[in-house]
Amino acid sequence: MSRTILLIAGEASGDERGAELVEALRRLDASLQFAGVGGQRLRQAGMQILVDTASIATMGLVETFGTIGRVVGAYRRLKRFLRQQQPALVVLIDYPEFNLFFAKQAKKLGIPVFYYISPQVWAWRSGRVRKIAQRVDRLGVVFPFEEQLYNFNGRTLANFVGHPLLDVVHATCSREDTCRRHGLDPNRPLLAILPGSREKEIRALLPAAMEAARLLRAEGWQAAIALAHTLTVDDVRAALDGKAPKIPTIPDDTYNLVNAADAAFVASGTATLETALLGRPMVIMYRVSPFTFALARRLVRVGYIGMPNIILERRVFPELLQNDVTPEKLVAALHDVRARQNEMTAALRELRNKLGEPGAAERAARLVLDLLNRKAQTGDAGRETGEKVTDQ
Repeated sequence: MSRTILLIAGEASGDERGAELVEALRRLDASLQFAGVGGQRLRQAGMQILVDTASIATMGLVETFGTIGRVVGAYRRLKRFLRQQQPALVVLIDYPEFNLFFAKQAKKLGIPVFYYISPQVWAWRSGRVRKIAQRVDRLGVVFPFEEQLYNFNGRTLANFVGHPLLDVVHATCSREDTCRRHGLDPNRPLLAILPGSREKEIRALLPAAMEAARLLRAEGWQAAIALAHTLTVDDVRAALDGKAPKIPTIPDDTYNLVNAADAAFVASGTATLETALLGRPMVIMYRVSPFTFALARRLVRVGYIGMPNIILERRVFPELLQNDVTPEKLVAALHDVRARQNEMTAALRELRNKLGEPGAAERAARLVLDLLNRKAQTGDAGRETGEKVTDQ
């Protein structure tokens, strides 16, 4: 039987989580081979990159139009690989629209499908639960409340494995060392700016955040930009109309920078949860095309956009959306979180407790191997009830 796994991670955060899963699987079974969609981290983990994540990452319906040709090309290449190589298993990570469509093709060929970090059906388009149940053989979910969404009619489709960020989000340097390394003053309050991991995100968010940082200088603040590994300094300049930023732009040190900061401006997405796990209060920013936002307002069923607020089920961290992402409102929101420091501290502790225990990638890897072994024994994907995953 083939020992190749086709893995699809269509976003920067999925590239990170995919690499952790690949590394955990190789520790359990060194014979496994991996190919698929990924970026720098999955390449480093030894996966054969068929399509680079950066070429198909999108952030909204209208924004997808600029990459639709690359997305279609990626789908066709992966479909050819699926038919010609007949991998033992398909692993999907987030990126729901593309991945659920592709899962249907895998199932037609009798190739089992494992979904790690499932679509956020609890937030919008809950009707997808039935579609997922038809196309996916097992899910490793990262929020405890997700199990009950998928496990119905006596079938255990989903297992809560804990949140993978618990294993990776931690600082390696003190505030003083981080400030010294990047030319920052440890005696002044520090604002970390996390404007996103895609070019369109930082074009939408960074100019307002930079102007807010300039206004805050009069209050003694300093600021620095945390540069995602999917972006370059040239991308930052392009977002600022060709101007070089007047504050440090820091690559490959986001966790230490956030840990050293007193507060942060953060683009909605995985970075909000990372910032929360580092124990730092934040202002959440979100801006997409007007059409995408109008459609999202009709479809989304949760009252918040930021993952920390969704998990806590209340608006702890300010959320500035669309035209509210202005320098003046960012400054006012920062003053708000600073004034509620005790509430922030308690909420951040509560959030961490809700996310389970470290070891998510290892638990997910055991689910993958269980699915592979069942295929080897039965000759097809089958439909199984599964069992609760425990540490071994």
